[in-house]
Amino acid sequence: MIRIVIAEDSALLRDGMLRLFERVADIEVVGACGDLPKLLELVQTLQPDVVLTDIRMPPTGTDEGIQAAREIRANHPTVGVVVLSQYASPSYALALFEDGSDRRGYLLKDRVSDVEDVADAIRAVAEGRSMIDPKVIDELVTARSRRVASPIEMLTPREREILAEIATGKSNAAIAAALYLSERAVEKHSNSIFAKLGIGAEPDVNRRVTAVLVYLSSESGGPNRSDET
Repeated sequence: MIRIVIAEDSALLRDGMLRLFERVADIEVVGACGDLPKLLELVQTLQPDVVLTDIRMPPTGTDEGIQAAREIRANHPTVGVVVLSQYASPSYALALFEDGSDRRGYLLKDRVSDVEDVADAIRAVAEGRSMIDPKVIDELVTARSRRVASPIEMLTPREREILAEIATGKSNAAIAAALYLSERAVEKHSNSIFAKLGIGAEPDVNRRVTAVLVYLSSESGGPNRSDET
């Protein structure tokens, strides 16, 4: 059983999520709150496996979800965090993953309507993996590929497919199954991808996810703040 705490300042949405998770056999909601101080208090007292948090909530309504992830990383490193956001802006995702992508997930709020999407993210994070909304990956790839002579343009179509799968936190075995390849072929393509992108070898998939995200977002100038309002 995966024990989670929900942090969402909208009482209506918070209650809705509580009802949704009543249908999920392997996830138990052990606490719920609507602001950052209470969330950190619940993590301290309840020691959940995963926190599911809104990106913006009191006291400032800015990036409390990101702040919570940093505090939890520092003080409760085994607790996973899935951030729900209405923003496809890559800047928020990159901020979440800058201290490491293991046990971290970033999903857009429109996923909440499908409890299995959120449940899958919670399960991945509870297992120590990462999960990134595909729409955010699309934003990163689009921003990077607009640039002249982008390294992304050097990738073959198959390498781009594999890069997209890597960025969602999948293992080589999972990528192989999804794309009907051997694990050896996936490993070979992955090595080629990182060589072309100028990224050194990393010890695990989660670290490679972070490297890919940071690299794809570099030199893009980041999203306009006006896009985030």
